[in-house]
Amino acid sequence: MVRQRKSALRQSNNNETSSSSGSSESSIGNRTFKFLSVWKTAVGFACFLIAVYVSTLGYLETRVNTPFDDDKVVQQNGLQVPDRYWGTYRPGVYLGLKSREPRSPVFGLMWYQLAQATHKGIRHWCDQNDQLATYGWLRHDGVTFGEQLISDPPHNITTSFVKTPGGKHGGLWTVRVNVTTKGNTNAPFVLIWYAALDESMGPAAPHSRLWYEDGAILGHTPQLHNFKINLVPQKGKLLHTSFSEGHAPGLQLLKEKYYALLKVEKHAVFGRLAVLGPDDELNDKEKDINFVPIQMLVETPFVVDIVYTTEDLPTPPLKGVEYTKSLELKKQNFDNEFEEKFKLNEKGYSPEDVAVAKAALSNMVGGIGYFFGAGRVQSQYTREPVPYWRAPLYTAVPSRSFFPRGFLWDEGFHGMLVGRWNLDIQMDIAAHWMDLINVEGWIPREQILGAEALARVPKEFVVQSNAAANPPILLIQLAHFVKKRPELFGNNSPHRSTLNRMFSRLQAWYQWFQTTQKGEEPTSYRWRGREDDGLQLNPKTLSSGLDDYPRASHPSDIERHVDLRCWMYAAADAMMTIADVLQRDSSKFETTRDQLGDEELLNELHWSPHTQTYADYGLHTDGVRLVRAPAKNAAESARVVRSVTAPPQPRLVTSAFGYISLFPMLMKVLKPNSDKLGKILEDLDKPDLLWSPYGLRSLSKSSPLFMKRNTEHDPPYWRGQVWININYLALSALKHYSGLDGPHAGRARDLYSRLRDNIVRNILKEYKRTGYLWEQYSSEDGKGSGCKPFSGWTGLVVLIMADEY
Repeated sequence: MVRQRKSALRQSNNNETSSSSGSSESSIGNRTFKFLSVWKTAVGFACFLIAVYVSTLGYLETRVNTPFDDDKVVQQNGLQVPDRYWGTYRPGVYLGLKSREPRSPVFGLMWYQLAQATHKGIRHWCDQNDQLATYGWLRHDGVTFGEQLISDPPHNITTSFVKTPGGKHGGLWTVRVNVTTKGNTNAPFVLIWYAALDESMGPAAPHSRLWYEDGAILGHTPQLHNFKINLVPQKGKLLHTSFSEGHAPGLQLLKEKYYALLKVEKHAVFGRLAVLGPDDELNDKEKDINFVPIQMLVETPFVVDIVYTTEDLPTPPLKGVEYTKSLELKKQNFDNEFEEKFKLNEKGYSPEDVAVAKAALSNMVGGIGYFFGAGRVQSQYTREPVPYWRAPLYTAVPSRSFFPRGFLWDEGFHGMLVGRWNLDIQMDIAAHWMDLINVEGWIPREQILGAEALARVPKEFVVQSNAAANPPILLIQLAHFVKKRPELFGNNSPHRSTLNRMFSRLQAWYQWFQTTQKGEEPTSYRWRGREDDGLQLNPKTLSSGLDDYPRASHPSDIERHVDLRCWMYAAADAMMTIADVLQRDSSKFETTRDQLGDEELLNELHWSPHTQTYADYGLHTDGVRLVRAPAKNAAESARVVRSVTAPPQPRLVTSAFGYISLFPMLMKVLKPNSDKLGKILEDLDKPDLLWSPYGLRSLSKSSPLFMKRNTEHDPPYWRGQVWININYLALSALKHYSGLDGPHAGRARDLYSRLRDNIVRNILKEYKRTGYLWEQYSSEDGKGSGCKPFSGWTGLVVLIMADEY
């Protein structure tokens, strides 16, 4: 029995064990299945997240060079705008013509002096190192003609052009080159006229070609069909002519190619003479002719007419006496229109002063160029710079010698004068800039389009970051014309249609500022792009346009920039103006404008009760200086670095009193009865601060960084010099406040009158003394400095003389 019970118990235990084992195996299987399911789900979800991340990253990478998704603002270009088809659209050369086509043939002038004793090299690109006594347009209407004086002692070269409209291929034109010699009427001189095809017209446009035949340059492009250039001497002796057909690697190397084509041969009079010979590179069958220069050895005085004609237009080309008559009529019409628009004779200016003003306008308008290409851009999502899309840009340039390309905030000032002269031109320029906006609402602040433009820019300035802004004065300029010339923006007007097409882009640009340039505090703003490399006395703020103007010594995210806040007040006001005229909803712009115009909020962020001035805020110390650090090893040389002698603290940067401190007045944020406005006007009148006999200096003489170098190699730039664009804004604000009821109207009126006289007197004096408008002027003696000619915002002197703002 016991044995049976044990046996039964054993059997029972075996059964239980077996049952437990089966149950355990089943449970483990279930848990394994669940684990695998969860694991697969997790892996799948992780893969999904990775895919989303990668695709998002890829999307973000492409945004920086993706065009804004809306109709283009520029709807007509090239031959669709025949009156502006041809022009002096190569401002970077002393004389150059091209059409407003992405693939246009280009034409230009070179020259050099034959006498070895005075040989100065070949002149082609506008170059400060050429040290010309003067050069620039005396008259230029931006459409039909221009006349320029180039003084290269002992020679004077007067160049002019007149366009003849008609036909299906852009009309005709004639250029006249007149060379005279001071004190020597028989000096041998070498002129070179050339035609060239842009590098983009090579394999991409195989139907374009150039060649020389029977003393003329002939060519063909799909847009122009067959064209011809004849050189017709009108006066003087043509001693020798030679030509070549060559292949140049690019427009940026035309002068170098010309050198390479010169061959020395014996000459009966000059012994040995450099003449143009054949190009050995054309033995390579893959290389076509894209450069045809004609060299003329002449005896001065000498006059030659360069006549461009097309097959389809039977109109006789202008030359000789007929050209002279046409040019004189154009000049007279220009003078009449200039007086009608600016009334400088009526205001009592002398003929000599009016001539300077005409030259200032003409150099601005004659400095308008047409560029095509793709810049280089980068965002935080792209490892390397990427190309922007290929696009055209019709724009004025700040300086033909130093900045022969488009700059966003400069163009805002340029347009104030260009638009007053010819609003059609300026609206076309603004439209081209608006078409460069990307899907983010960002516009690259510097446009380097084409090989010729790229060749003149230091490598470190080529790539544009989409984090960097630039003052939105182009937006403010458009609103200015809407207010000043409302009759030109009425229903069914072409300018209204253009503004309508711009609106979505302007709105995107404005919103880009609001989202990317916000500061940490409500209603504060901060320029991006400041970097402390340890070498700069005060890290630059290039995006502000005021480059080395002193900001907080140690860049940080807590910074608040008073100028940007005031720009955004003006931008909101401009958007409201434009929206109203287009009958769009302007309420959100009005709300922002009113908020940024709240003086209490402004004062909380930027007013210093201690110094009674407006200022930036950030991590700052005045205890900085440049010192020479010893070399780390024998392979390195000692270099100048920044030394910090006192730790920075979060504070208002009150020691940098200057242009930045004036922005609440400059942008007309302050109310006419504001006591802060009264304090600014009081400070303006102090010679130890900003006032000088030549204009308002950019930084107070009391500032620790007044006229201090920023690095070993960077001289002061916005640290005391007089800049005409900010003085123009100051004059505009002073005139504004002088016309409003308030306790400060009388003082504003007095300051306006004296400041205006100082600026005008000095610019005219310096032009007569040096032959140039300058980038900036010394606050100590008024002498021009920086680059020359600076036909950009210094040309605003015309509007200042005319009392127009």
